[in-house]
Amino acid sequence: MKTKYSVFLIITVVVLLAISVPVHASRIDDERTELSARQSYVFKTYLQADDIKVHSMDGVVTLTGTVSEESHRSLAQETVAGLPGVKTVDNGLEVKGERPAENSDVWLTTKVKTMLWFHRNVSAMTEVNTKDGIVTLRGEATSQAQKDLTTEYAKDVEGVKNVINEMTVTKTSNKAQTVVEKIDDASITALVKMTLFYHRSTSVLKTSVTTKNGVVTLSGKASNRAEKDLAGKFANDVNGVVEVKNLMTIG
Repeated sequence: MKTKYSVFLIITVVVLLAISVPVHASRIDDERTELSARQSYVFKTYLQADDIKVHSMDGVVTLTGTVSEESHRSLAQETVAGLPGVKTVDNGLEVKGERPAENSDVWLTTKVKTMLWFHRNVSAMTEVNTKDGIVTLRGEATSQAQKDLTTEYAKDVEGVKNVINEMTVTKTSNKAQTVVEKIDDASITALVKMTLFYHRSTSVLKTSVTTKNGVVTLSGKASNRAEKDLAGKFANDVNGVVEVKNLMTIG
């Protein structure tokens, strides 16, 4: 009798362990996902002032809380979606305050500012003002090339009618801008996706973006060589990108 009872206890313990170990391992993975999101470059740099709560259960991540802009809502989702082990993202984030009308001057100003912030070869401190769809840029550029690039990027934002660039070119070079900052892959993927979406030349392209150790791979289809080259150019100028492998097809 004792032997049968002992065997029963052993079987019970084995079954309980078999059930609890996967559950425990799954929770550890979920906690790792939540921590990775909060410690990502995007969350610590662009979303630090937002109130975002991240909860993961079996790879399904739920985002709740509030953000200051619609772009922050999308950026948070894209960043979390790129984390290892994430299956889907339920985005329950709400935008604080009244949302500006699409293509309004306030909407365009925010979009241009955000896009410039993502690129490393233009100044994130550029002052942006919009009136009747015409964007005026002010601030300092380290070279004429940087000033011209800022104009080019601003003009390529959907809804912008024209750009007046009143930036001044200073002779002081900022060497820090040439340094590629170490950024996690999920953040890089999110920033590249958002950048390609913000540029009207690449917004309609169905581009797939993956990142490994800072190396971005683009796949998908472009209508012509110019579109493919632009996608590679924009992606290569995103903060943290080490290299771009452009595997997009033309057709």
